[in-house]
Amino acid sequence: MKQTAIRYGMYSLLIILILSCVHFFILMKKLDYNQMEIAGYLTMLLSMIFVYFGLRYYRDEKNNGILTFGQGLKLGSLIVLFPSIFFGLFDVLYVKVLNPDWESDALAGMKRGGMSDAEFQAKSTEFIKDVELFSNPFFQFVIMFLTVFIIGFIVTIISSLALRRNQVRSSSPN
Repeated sequence: MKQTAIRYGMYSLLIILILSCVHFFILMKKLDYNQMEIAGYLTMLLSMIFVYFGLRYYRDEKNNGILTFGQGLKLGSLIVLFPSIFFGLFDVLYVKVLNPDWESDALAGMKRGGMSDAEFQAKSTEFIKDVELFSNPFFQFVIMFLTVFIIGFIVTIISSLALRRNQVRSSSPN
């Protein structure tokens, strides 16, 4: 189980790394704020496809065609730890080191959203208050870790239910 968790966790980490780099370094300058949020959540969700593949691989190749719901939860949670920890660290690194001006980039994205000046003023004031909460790197890491982990845990539950098999299917002749 450990090898499967590492293998598919690293695949998931690689996908979240590539898509996050595209998101942060390319799309952030072009999309409006709502589109950036959607792209961010899609990045997280797409990286979780490897939870399903990891569970299926473990069931079919390592565990004689059997996967209980508990085994699925355990393995899926281990797989999800890799991108969750990475994304939390990457987000802190991006905001604190790689692009300390990300706040102004996000505000510019809000402005590109086509809202009126009054709407923009209200949204930007709310955004700046939220940014103050993220000024602590530890808190920022925890929030981003939990965001990815919760999405991954939901995918883990669904995948575990879809792939569970408590006994090996017999191949009976028709």
